[in-house]
Amino acid sequence: MYISPELKEKLHKFRKDKRAYYSFVFLSFLFLASLPAELIFNDRPLKMTVDGKSYYPVFEEVSISDLGGESDLPISNFKSEELMNFLNGIEPEEIDLSDMFGDDDMFGDEEEPEEKTSKKLKRHDCGFTWPLVHYDAEANTYKPAGERVALLSPEDGNADGHYLGTDKEGKDVLARLVYGFRISLSFGLALAITSTFFGCIIGGLQGFFGGLIDLLGQRCTEIWGSMPRLYLLIIFSSFLASQGQLNNNLHMIVLFGILNLTAWMGMAAYMRAEFLRSRNLEYVKAARALGVSDFKIMLHHILPNSLTPIITFFPFSVSGGIFALVSLDFLALGVRYPAPSLGELLNQGKDNLHALWILIPTFIVLTFTLTLLTFIGEGVRNAFDPRRR
Repeated sequence: MYISPELKEKLHKFRKDKRAYYSFVFLSFLFLASLPAELIFNDRPLKMTVDGKSYYPVFEEVSISDLGGESDLPISNFKSEELMNFLNGIEPEEIDLSDMFGDDDMFGDEEEPEEKTSKKLKRHDCGFTWPLVHYDAEANTYKPAGERVALLSPEDGNADGHYLGTDKEGKDVLARLVYGFRISLSFGLALAITSTFFGCIIGGLQGFFGGLIDLLGQRCTEIWGSMPRLYLLIIFSSFLASQGQLNNNLHMIVLFGILNLTAWMGMAAYMRAEFLRSRNLEYVKAARALGVSDFKIMLHHILPNSLTPIITFFPFSVSGGIFALVSLDFLALGVRYPAPSLGELLNQGKDNLHALWILIPTFIVLTFTLTLLTFIGEGVRNAFDPRRR
């Protein structure tokens, strides 16, 4: 891959900025480490071997019928007593109707009650390979009596495997932090990419053609930009939250589209200025004289020479996307519980100030992420600024 000498020099300047470079390396490492979170934090086994046949519940649904039983329902709890009894060859006890309907004879002649016995069935040879942490971001933790383990401190003696305790519904805080960090950073990256893409198109067209196109584009942008962005987000997000039929994935996609309504405007202004400046330069005039089409001039000549604002403001766009999502989640207008979210964890910490194991780690993760992105953005800006030597 060919890299121009000017770009090599800018990359070298960025690498010489130790704070920015190591921030980029460390944040990239954390993000890549969070991608396989399902293999580290999960209440499903990575591998289950039954009678010599292997199953991978993390990646596929497994039912009792797959294991040789009768039920076709997928197994949701791989630690349940019913599953253990099946694997050990113990038939579940028959339901005693008197426990539900009383001792009166409601079904005809009274018969002698049969003695409850556990019938021995085939015992299966089985083995489990579990993740490092046996809880995922949405699984509740229960006591043996069936009671949820809510707001459990990590110092509590019952916090078996909950290294940062549990939240208000008994979900593992550490797993929700890792999943929430991955969702927030992925959302910020995706929002920065789409806003940059649309901003380049809209701003480039305005700046290159100018005239009536630029005039109409600027007036429409000013009218749209004069609307209060926060109120628009709250109105659209509250309407979205009232549509209960949307699942979490579709809800996230629609929320992503709502934020894209205004995220492109800053980049469009910068690209408009770059194209206005470049369209009358000598190399553009030479390309026109050679009969090169407007599209190729914009794509192959002006855009490569206008990358400085794109690269410079990209890390700050990622920070803005993360902050927007966290803000909406904090106001209960973004990602819906039980989906993991840093903003929702902050909201839980606000409502339960005694649960410092929720508030402090979430605040540290969010602040640390935004700080690293700021360091990266400053390093990129200094490296690509032609006035800094």
